[in-house]
Amino acid sequence: TCHSLHSWRLDYFCSQHLQPQEEFLQQASRAVDRICDFLKTRCFQDAPQPGIKVLRVRSGGGRGGSLGKGTSMKNGKTDLELFLNIFNLYRDLSKDTQTRNRIRRGSLRKIVRWFSECKENMSLELIFEKSKWSNPRVLQFKLRSKKTEDFIDFDVLPAYDALGHYDGSMPNPQIYVDLIRTGKSGEFSPCFTELQKDFIKDQPTKLKSLICLVKHWYNEEKSFPPKYALELLTVYAWEQGSGKTVFNTAEGFRTVLWLIEHYKEIRIYWTEYYDFQNEIIKQYLQKQLCKTRPVILDPADPTANLGEAEGWDRLAEKARCYASMNCCQKRDGSVVEPWDVLTLLAVWSSILIGSRLIQPSLRLRWVK
Repeated sequence: TCHSLHSWRLDYFCSQHLQPQEEFLQQASRAVDRICDFLKTRCFQDAPQPGIKVLRVRSGGGRGGSLGKGTSMKNGKTDLELFLNIFNLYRDLSKDTQTRNRIRRGSLRKIVRWFSECKENMSLELIFEKSKWSNPRVLQFKLRSKKTEDFIDFDVLPAYDALGHYDGSMPNPQIYVDLIRTGKSGEFSPCFTELQKDFIKDQPTKLKSLICLVKHWYNEEKSFPPKYALELLTVYAWEQGSGKTVFNTAEGFRTVLWLIEHYKEIRIYWTEYYDFQNEIIKQYLQKQLCKTRPVILDPADPTANLGEAEGWDRLAEKARCYASMNCCQKRDGSVVEPWDVLTLLAVWSSILIGSRLIQPSLRLRWVK
């Protein structure tokens, strides 16, 4: 665990103990490529429902997926999204449960058969997980090294291809207008894993290492808010407090802990993939950002407020305990100070401030 580590040893701990061996990551990536190719080209050739086609397969994104983001951890978890042509609207995912169940069962049988045929040539062991639910929403399997104890858990999720052929630019606002009109909160986030992955993937290497440290700290207990919320909070802490590619890991970690301690003051969002220009999106964001804090909006999905989850009080108590431990103390015994960061980003909202736009750089409240 990281609580007994000295603050100046955190970088070494991250590189040597948290991240998988490079050989295993390469093997896992090759295995995933083969699985994705099978899912796309062969899995539904003889499907009972004719015409089912996999448009695309995306790996490594999502709320906890890390293989494609550069934040992979030993014995971590990632997602595979199957974008199917039978889903033409967001609502198709929620209403057509029978089709989803048939797809899951059929996919499982075919993948097991396919793997039994080619496992001799696989460098990793593939294990299928039996769900405790009678009609699970996902297909789960595990890739495990035959030489070491490394493994990665996978969830295969059927999804609607809302983004189409994403080219890296800001998505068409109509995509989010349609999403907002479903009236669902975060239910269709798997449709936006490509954006979630890119948001983290493009961050500096050392920030990704800090994310791994925070995830490790989080993993030591359960019943906490989503891990993805902690990833976003870490990105926010770095953006506001440092912004440099080289920084003090202990200070970054201490800042994340401080923000968690003061979770009732957190309201953060990004305008990377959606903004206030479209009137429908603007009005929706105003309502989202006026909700009881903490508010942490998914940069890829404005309907997903990660702050609404339960467990922040327990997580804050844990953060307070760690603030006095070795990992947050300097060599001379003094406490590592957090960066100066805003706990609240200003909001363009007629509810809060009339119709004026107050710049997000305005200091509404300081950590220190």
